[in-house]
Order: sequence, then structure tokens, then C-alpha cells
Amino acid sequence: MARMNRDDIAVVIPALNESLRIRDVVQGALAECPHVIVVDDGSDDDTVARISGLPVTVLRHATRQGKGASLRDGFAEALRQGRSGVLTMDGDGQHSAADIPRMLDTARRYPGHIVIGARLRKRSQQPAYRRLANAFGDWGIAWGTGYRIADTQSGQRLYPAEVAALGDVPGEDFVFEAQILMSAAQQLGTRCVSIPIESRYACVQAEEEAAGQPEVFRASHFRPLRDFSRITGHVVACVLQRGNMLEVHRSIRAHPPLIDDPSGEFARLASQEPLGTR
Repeated sequence: MARMNRDDIAVVIPALNESLRIRDVVQGALAECPHVIVVDDGSDDDTVARISGLPVTVLRHATRQGKGASLRDGFAEALRQGRSGVLTMDGDGQHSAADIPRMLDTARRYPGHIVIGARLRKRSQQPAYRRLANAFGDWGIAWGTGYRIADTQSGQRLYPAEVAALGDVPGEDFVFEAQILMSAAQQLGTRCVSIPIESRYACVQAEEEAAGQPEVFRASHFRPLRDFSRITGHVVACVLQRGNMLEVHRSIRAHPPLIDDPSGEFARLASQEPLGTR
């Protein structure tokens, strides 16, 4: 099994008009991993200029192609560089690079798994519509994977190289991130393990300012009605095409979310661990 240390992976950061936070995001990633790939998806601001001089690989799209295309290109570059894993972060500052060492620790404990930074902490501060949409997405994608996942919508993930190398994963924009979980499960038998991270939204700003640490996030590129409609339609079509609904239902019930949480804080979400998950 390939190693999962900071020198063995690449951090891939898709970026679209991220001038507000991109330099901080990249510097944070570099502090935890020396190999950082930024994929600029046709930005019309100074996103690329903001990271000038930093030791990163920059890939550029002449026009916007969507997050799916950015991730595909970032994966391909990471594999070309010979990395054994790809860790993805959004460029808007919603993900903390300080969580990277914990994700690597989990990857070593659960080799071959996709590691997801699940936004379980401060979840009450997520906008209500996002909590509901995320819960619905988790339910839907379970039908495509055959097991439940804590926070299928998080973009902070660590993929083993064999998952990043999957070819012909359909879906564009945010649909790609849903499909790659399903493709990995169906083609490779890959499961996900989640680690608890904080929910970091603009609505947390008042709390951070009170602590003397103001944070500002740009408006999300995710559009709940549009993007969840696309994700839902895609997942439903895949599930119907796959068939075996009763068998999949039994598998989902038998496999609760796998959460690497030594503190036991989220044990209620993972009340049982199926045999053979390690």
C-alpha cells in the first residue's frame, strides 16, 4: 500500500475568482505539504497574481470549465508528479490546512480509504438550508455507494492515487465530487472515512471577530437549488440504472458512517463499525 505522508501527496486547490483568500489558503497548504497545485478555472480577477512567487504548480483554464474539470486536471498533474495521494481544498478559505496532518493520520490508519473532512463541528452555525441540503445529499449518495458517509458534500478530501486515477468519471461541476465517491465504491470497492472538522461559513464571522480574528469569505459558488437539482438528478439516474434496490438498501443499513474520532464525540453517528472496514 502506498505511503501517505506529507511528501507523498499533492494538495490540489481549484480556484475561481479567489483573490480574497487564495494566498492565505496556499500558504497554509504549503506549511503542511510541499507539493501544491492550483487550478485556476478562468478567473477574471487577480487570483493568479495573488500567489505569484509561491512555490506552487499553477494550471490555467482560458475559460471557466467547472470544478469537475479543475479536479480532473489537478488529479492528472498530481499523478504525473508521482504522488500517492491527492488532497483537495477549496480556494475560498472554508477549509483549514491545519486539518491536513489529521487527515494523513487517518489515511495511515485506514489505508485505501477516501478521507473526508466532515463538517460536524459547529454544524448548528451552518445555514439551515445547507444542513438540510447536505443531509439529503448524504442520503442520496448512499444509494450510489451502498454505505453511508458523513458529509458527502465536503470538498476537503484525501483521495488515494488509485481513486484519483479513475478514468471516465462522469459529471461536471459539483456533480463530479458526488460521482467519484460512487465510482470508487462500485469500481474499486473503496469506502470513505470521515474526520470531524469545523463548519466555517460567513455566518461564523461575528464569533471570529469577537475573538479578535475576523474572517471574511466570498459568496459560495455552490447554488443549492441548481446544484442539488443536478446532483440529485444524476444520482437518481445512476441508482435506477444500477438496480438491485433491495440489496443496496440492506447494504446501506449495514454500513453506518465510518468516522475516525478518537474522542468519541461523534460516536452516535457511527454506533457500529462493520467488519472488514479496516
